[in-house]
Amino acid sequence: MITVHVEAEHDVAETLRRIREAGCQAGLALNPATPFEAAIPFLDQIDLLLCMTVVPGFGGQAFMAEVLPKISAAAAYRDQHGLSYHIEVDGGIVTETAGRCGQAGANVMVAGSSTFRAPDMAAAVAQIREA
Repeated sequence: MITVHVEAEHDVAETLRRIREAGCQAGLALNPATPFEAAIPFLDQIDLLLCMTVVPGFGGQAFMAEVLPKISAAAAYRDQHGLSYHIEVDGGIVTETAGRCGQAGANVMVAGSSTFRAPDMAAAVAQIREA
C-alpha cells in the first residue's frame, strides 16, 4: 500500500495509476482542513482513504473532532457508489476517539502515541479494537 496526500500531488490520478501499475494498492490521504470533495475524483482508483485527524508532522496531538463529518461523508459516498475503499484515521486515536471514528465509518485506525506510550501496549491495542 502506498498512500499519497492529495494536497502534495500535482497529478494525483497519474500517481495513483503508477502505484497500481507497480503492483501496489493505492491510498489517498486528506489533511484535516482539506474537504472530502477533493478526494471524490479519485475514489474509484483507491483502496484506502486516509482522513488525518491531526495536522501531520508530529505525534501526540489532540484528535480533531471536526474531521468526523468528513469520515461520515466518505463512508456514505462509498456505500452510495458501490465502492470498497477502506477508511483510515490517523492522529489522536485513543479508545474514545477510535469508537467515534468507527461509528462515523472508519475501519482502520492508526494508534501511535496512545499505544507506544502505554504501560501495557497489548492492553491499549485491545481497548482500541473493542471501541
